[in-house]
Amino acid sequence: MILKLTPLLFISAMLMFTSAWARSQTVPTTQASPTADQTRSFHEKTSSISGICNEPVADDLEPDPSDYLTGNWGGVRDQMVDSGIIVNLDLYSVYQVNAHGGQDTQDAQRITGEYNLHIGLDLEKLLKLKGSYFYVRGRGGFGNGLDGTDKIGDIFGVNGNTVGYRSMDVVEAWFHQNFFDGKLQFRLGKIDMSGTIDCRGCPLSIDGNAYANDAQTQFLNNALVNNPTIPFPDYGLGVMVYYSPVEWFYTTAGVADAQADYRKTGFSTTFHDEDHFVSMYEFGFTPAILTKKGPLTGNYRFGLWYDPRPKEMYFNDYNGRLPARLKRDDVGFYASFDQKVYHENDWDDQGLGLFFRYGYAHSDANFLEHFWSIGGAYQGLIPTRDEDVLGLGFAQGFMTNDLGYYEGFNPGRETVFELYYAVKVTHWLTLSPDIQYIMDPGANHDGRDTTVLGIRLGMQF
Repeated sequence: MILKLTPLLFISAMLMFTSAWARSQTVPTTQASPTADQTRSFHEKTSSISGICNEPVADDLEPDPSDYLTGNWGGVRDQMVDSGIIVNLDLYSVYQVNAHGGQDTQDAQRITGEYNLHIGLDLEKLLKLKGSYFYVRGRGGFGNGLDGTDKIGDIFGVNGNTVGYRSMDVVEAWFHQNFFDGKLQFRLGKIDMSGTIDCRGCPLSIDGNAYANDAQTQFLNNALVNNPTIPFPDYGLGVMVYYSPVEWFYTTAGVADAQADYRKTGFSTTFHDEDHFVSMYEFGFTPAILTKKGPLTGNYRFGLWYDPRPKEMYFNDYNGRLPARLKRDDVGFYASFDQKVYHENDWDDQGLGLFFRYGYAHSDANFLEHFWSIGGAYQGLIPTRDEDVLGLGFAQGFMTNDLGYYEGFNPGRETVFELYYAVKVTHWLTLSPDIQYIMDPGANHDGRDTTVLGIRLGMQF
């Protein structure tokens, strides 16, 4: 009995610790007014194209020594940045337990970890190539997580940080070029089309979202990271182009190897396998509502995807008496919106943002026909805890009715609720208690609703 209660006691203790710690880290409520430079800097950041990063990932990775456990390396880190070389290492570890329901709660607890080595080369500083940048990410990890077991039986996956047991794989290596002050951007190499890690929400990504696009710092459930109806390929060779003729509108297009395998360089699957390439096309509107406390930026994205790979169709085969049918050249549609709706002040990013997603895929060859999600995130909800983030999300996927042709399967819908609170313990350490409630796991009407408790640790070295 004690062993069974251990995971719940652990989660409860961490929840109480983070809550108590947050309350104890108080500062005087009479905060000094920001300087003019601070206010101007914030407005410049929030009024950039798309309300998000308009430069390559160099700006996101450029370190402030206080943000890292190892500090400034005796001044070496600053010297490297000044010369155009950026090196960062991070670690994210997740503990989760299936506390109730699902398929099995016996031994239903797992610890996973993911570490990333980021190397960025600012080629403008190094080689005088204006607007050029080169980025490499090595990724390793440990633990398979609950998603690799039969404990829950869900569709989406409760831990987007699961990597498995890998020492280090080069999952990204790409060249980035800016033209015309960022209005035209180009990226080529081994890429991640979803942009969830190296450049969350940046222009050169598909299905981006400011508040639900990163399992390392936001929601853990995969349904609240990207749209599951989109057939994103694995990390592999591809090219992406972004163009924004005016500040309030942009378009992005990308093509990538459909057979990609993150463990390989990408050349073998791209040039020596079947010539299948997934392509995606997105356009968006990026309004900014001007207020006294700064612009309320929004991003309203619409996209189409094309997948040429053969897919087995769902149809009545009369218990196997008819041969399998294949469908090629599949297409689908998606939308992803995010909108800042409230600023607490005019010199930082405290406030409330909301998001919404929708996706559609043809029912005859995709097990998910419709998907939607909605939610929001509030930064600085607790007074004096200006960098903490509270997130609440809801997602629902509808299985295709065509699966009903198969004996013993009654397709329905899977519903996910997730709540997290990211506590900024120090500049380089974040703890995020997390709770997920999954209704009808596996879209099975007879499935047991599941409660998954967890905590995520994030460290920047």
